[in-house]
Amino acid sequence: MPSDIRLNISGAVEGLVDETVIRRLVREAGGSLDRVYGRNGKTHLKRDLGGYNHAAQHAPWVVAVDLDHDAECAPPFCRQWLPQPATHMCFRVAVREIEAWLLADREHLARHLSVAILRVPPNPETLDDPKQTMVNLARNSRRRDIREDMVPRQNSGRTVGPAYSSRLIEFAETEWRPEVAARQSDSLRRCRERLRELISNWIPE
Repeated sequence: MPSDIRLNISGAVEGLVDETVIRRLVREAGGSLDRVYGRNGKTHLKRDLGGYNHAAQHAPWVVAVDLDHDAECAPPFCRQWLPQPATHMCFRVAVREIEAWLLADREHLARHLSVAILRVPPNPETLDDPKQTMVNLARNSRRRDIREDMVPRQNSGRTVGPAYSSRLIEFAETEWRPEVAARQSDSLRRCRERLRELISNWIPE
């Protein structure tokens, strides 16, 4: 399609951080994320996936979900969730959470969180709990506002701080480098490749 025209893609995600990340990746691939569905957790996303896949028979879609610990790796997870993806469906799985894709840009994340780069793990897809790793990084931040925003209050019963998502959205929008992160995250690399393929090969019906 002409380089000055961006393909509108519909999408579905678990939450707002995921939406920001996928929006960046779609824009980088030459498209524009139009309508976004879900944003209400993994259970709702799985429930509605069949409908999204049906829609992807006629228009481009991207659906992103965290692997978590639902399977050892992405392929069996994909077969379980979506055994027959539609022609225009880009169904991608973050290993093990979308935070791993952000952690993969070690240099810029360390700067954003104001921590030493050596504290940022070099192989994010091997982490058991990338979200907890992100919180622990924030806990060691030299900036008090980062710690207060991203680390849960003691006895709050929460796993993340009150502005955890806002901080990650800010990073994903302004500082994160997908092309750099993809060198350390195979699931991110595959997502970028599939999106470029989907957009470059799109022929309207």
